[in-house]
Amino acid sequence: MTGIPIDRDEIARLTEEYGGQWGINHTRRLLALVSSIGEGQAYDADAVWVAAHLHDWGAYTPWAQKGVDHTERSLQVAEAFLTEKGYPEEFKKLVLECIEFHHGVGSDRSTEALLMRDADSLDFLGVVGILRDFSKNPKDMRAAYWSVQKRRAKLANVFHFEKAKDLAAERLSEMETVLAALEQESAGHF
Repeated sequence: MTGIPIDRDEIARLTEEYGGQWGINHTRRLLALVSSIGEGQAYDADAVWVAAHLHDWGAYTPWAQKGVDHTERSLQVAEAFLTEKGYPEEFKKLVLECIEFHHGVGSDRSTEALLMRDADSLDFLGVVGILRDFSKNPKDMRAAYWSVQKRRAKLANVFHFEKAKDLAAERLSEMETVLAALEQESAGHF
């Protein structure tokens, strides 16, 4: 904890107001995963809390911009927000690194950024990950199925922390079971 005053109510309210239940629940899952993965790690929980809330703001109305990657836009929005609220430069830098790297690869980052990346990646795996993809493609089960398969392959080996690797293995196994059942029950007609 940094001891920096953070208006958690305002940040959570904005995340829920503009991200809806999708955004706030994704954020809550990220924070629970960071807490689990980060157990025993030294990290700035305040910076991660703020980054978890702000990392997708660039995808939400009123901040989203057509043709601009949501991570890039989230960085712009978060930097403006943190500057306007007077957060210290070092804190801002750490929060922005977490946002920038939440879909990144490699391990040359702060513990906070690695925790955020591992947690965000885990939230795309398991049953939750399947439901996220299927909710984005509600009228095209085949597109959702292939989106899940692609994401499984992409995320299988991106994890830094051992606890995240263990959770990923469990979630990948869950996905395999659910997708096999879907293939069998639909006789390939999905």
